[in-house]
Amino acid sequence: MDEGNRKSAILLMSLGEEAAGSVLQYLSQSQVEAMGEAMANLTQVKRDEVSQILEEFRLETEQYSAIHVDSGSYLRTVLNKALGNDRAASLLENILKSNESVSGIGRLNQLEATEVAELIRDEHPQIIATLLVHLDRSKAAEVLEQLPERVRHDAVLRVATFGGVQPAALKELTDVLNEMLSGEGVKRSRLGGIRVAAEIVNMMGSAGEESVLKHVREHDETLAQKMIDEMFLFENLLGLEDRSVQLLLKEIESESLIIALKGAPKELLEKFLKNMSQRAAETLREDMETRGAVRVSQVETEQKAILLIVRRLVDAGEIVLAAPGNDSYV
Repeated sequence: MDEGNRKSAILLMSLGEEAAGSVLQYLSQSQVEAMGEAMANLTQVKRDEVSQILEEFRLETEQYSAIHVDSGSYLRTVLNKALGNDRAASLLENILKSNESVSGIGRLNQLEATEVAELIRDEHPQIIATLLVHLDRSKAAEVLEQLPERVRHDAVLRVATFGGVQPAALKELTDVLNEMLSGEGVKRSRLGGIRVAAEIVNMMGSAGEESVLKHVREHDETLAQKMIDEMFLFENLLGLEDRSVQLLLKEIESESLIIALKGAPKELLEKFLKNMSQRAAETLREDMETRGAVRVSQVETEQKAILLIVRRLVDAGEIVLAAPGNDSYV
């Protein structure tokens, strides 16, 4: 076992389940798998070794409390090491954007959706899409609903296929918006894409959502399905009514459920448990505890399998799922 992974595994297990889970949320899939394997392979660890590792960690973290003159370069280096170049570039762009004065796109976020829509409705659809990916998701959804249907459909399609903004084009846009955003050090803006489009559409009302997805499906069936996959996540099962959970449990193999819930939020686990008999709930808890570490890829496979069952039951009208952000049902 890699010594660094071993030390990290010991540190995580020293933090406790809740804190360790919070840390793992910020790691990539491969890093989570590496940590999972390292923790699974730990046998006996002496108290002295744990103390030594905790002290090393304390000394390491103290280094980051110093003030660096070139904070931008330092931050970029730290994020690259922690997250990798792609995720670091996206996060750094958000950090730099949030630290700038409130102007340009920042000001758009503070305006009413009707005002923003009025300002951009006559712009080229690509400009509208570029602005939407920089807005808060909920604000972007509100703005979309204020735009004419044809413009709305075109804008979402362009957000979903958003490939980034060339530096020259981004500079031109930022000049108009008080240089709110900066393309410095970034070859192409990494905002936009299928997930962003899905998040925005998810915030829309059910009628607008249906209309947009129908248009995208007519243009590109595969793209529409990818957007739907991003909109319909395992965590969304928290929106199921208790009766629907009970019906779903009849359709799921217990082995599949055990693995799928390994990577689920605590609230979702509790939702399933409370809809089981006391004996079945106790058995599930015991099985999950004795199962040990499971590969992230296995968890994702079982979660997707369960989501397929949910989608089939929803389409058949047998269960209902609360739409995010409101009290309606889909």
